[in-house]
Amino acid sequence: MSEIKIIECPRDAMQGIKPFISTKSKVKYIQSLLSCGFDTIDFGSFVSPKAIPQMKDTAEVLKALDLSETSSKLLAIVANLRGAENAVKFEEIDYLGYPFSISENFQMRNTHKTISQSIEVLKGILDLAHHKDKAVVAYLSMGFGNPYGDPWGPEIVAEWTEKLARMGVKILSLSDTVGTSTGEVIRDLFSALIPEYPDIEFGAHLHTTPQGWHEKVDEAYKAGCRRFDGAIEGFGGCPMAKDELTGNMPTEKLLSYFNTQHASHGVKMTRFETAYNKALELFHNI
Repeated sequence: MSEIKIIECPRDAMQGIKPFISTKSKVKYIQSLLSCGFDTIDFGSFVSPKAIPQMKDTAEVLKALDLSETSSKLLAIVANLRGAENAVKFEEIDYLGYPFSISENFQMRNTHKTISQSIEVLKGILDLAHHKDKAVVAYLSMGFGNPYGDPWGPEIVAEWTEKLARMGVKILSLSDTVGTSTGEVIRDLFSALIPEYPDIEFGAHLHTTPQGWHEKVDEAYKAGCRRFDGAIEGFGGCPMAKDELTGNMPTEKLLSYFNTQHASHGVKMTRFETAYNKALELFHNI
């Protein structure tokens, strides 16, 4: 039976919402997710409050969470070394997530850095994480295509994968930042990369339309991907992307798919139903 890691991303669901969600509401919602059995919760980010105002209370949220009965690990997004230094102060955080784009345009929009500058930042984060006993999840933004006019192709993705592997990246999540991926591209990339880099855990951070989710998940899974990011109901997306996003991969669709595949994902469905209802209550009342 295949072991699947599902990473639930309330941070991704909330970060682009303009009305501020209270710290208390965030804590209540994330607490419900912690009881579900997800491998990891992408719960917040240590970034500039000017860039992502919604995440300015990440430290307060973390301090208020009860982690005594959860098996889930915690992931926080960082955009620079200062953010990483803030994140590693918290013993409760297991993963630092860093968005690295192979699109120069998107890297500038997302972190105000060139690709070469971003590589130096990632080196610093990897070194810091190593000394602080944290793991780094590198997100390869625009991993499945590029709507910004920058060069893109499977060979460019492979080239960057090789560079990141040499730097010591052990978890690499290919990100479909603006929902441009197709089943064919997903299949071709994972089929080529996963056997080539057995020491890297590859993930899929997919955005999708309501109609396109099944093909994307199916092709990634059949190509050997076993790590999937999702957000309940597909809420949210990247606030730095160019277009109105189609939405995150809905977690309930992921669970439905893997249940039919008899793949082990560790999520308790009754607990998930409770968290799902809390998500509807939270996001539909904003």
